[in-house]
Amino acid sequence: MSEKKPELSDAMKKKVEPKNFTKNPILGTKFTIAVSSAKGGVGKSTFATNLALALKSVGCKVGLLDADIYGPSIPKMFDINEKPKSDGQKLEPVMQYDIQCMSIGFLADQQTPMIWRGPMVTSAIKTFTQKVNWKDLDFIIIDMPPGTGDTQLTFSQEIKIDGAIIVSTPQEVALLDVVRGIKMFDKLDVKILGLVDNMSYFKGDDGKNYKIFGEGGVKRTAEEFNKEFLGEIPINPEVGKAGDNGKPIVEENPNHEISKIYLEFAEKIKSTYL
Repeated sequence: MSEKKPELSDAMKKKVEPKNFTKNPILGTKFTIAVSSAKGGVGKSTFATNLALALKSVGCKVGLLDADIYGPSIPKMFDINEKPKSDGQKLEPVMQYDIQCMSIGFLADQQTPMIWRGPMVTSAIKTFTQKVNWKDLDFIIIDMPPGTGDTQLTFSQEIKIDGAIIVSTPQEVALLDVVRGIKMFDKLDVKILGLVDNMSYFKGDDGKNYKIFGEGGVKRTAEEFNKEFLGEIPINPEVGKAGDNGKPIVEENPNHEISKIYLEFAEKIKSTYL
């Protein structure tokens, strides 16, 4: 019997070789910022909407792209009930609060489940990044879905992301997914701007801070992976109520203590890029 080892055919070699992706910018935008959580239910969409509004408040032209195909939140949180116009080639973003917005929720009934496999999700994301007429934006904020699946891979491999912000609560179960998110972005060469500790504490009527979900976990994770810790956002019922009413807290009450935190984030991002 011959001792010569079988070799892979040229066709098979091409299939198993790592694929090189070209990262393209989103046309009509200067900088793309992804807001990610890896874990669901930590307030990522609340963060994304309020950050977009805060950037607008400090003088930037801003777009907001809802990339959560299975659970879009922007239509509700921005009180948008209209469908985007189209010229047959491109979709026009829907304007709300001087923000250019796009979401799968604008194109389908809010109560209709998106029973799609991965390739359809990828196709939708490519439509939103390549076939929407974004106009002269300084920043486009991407509200990413939870997890590390098809949407995250499509953005990280094929879209030029200028920075990612990871939002988490201090719970250990949330931080497990945050670590996966950090490793994913690092592996795919996406710059992480920092980590945010959301719903970090509740301030009672007695003036004391109550650490409902634990304490310090997000900051420790940031230090462990050599990432910047951007700060804490306390839990406040008014924030949730404002989002449910379709007018996030930064737009509804810019002088609110939570709004001021978002405005500080916005000023930092603006000074970093512009």
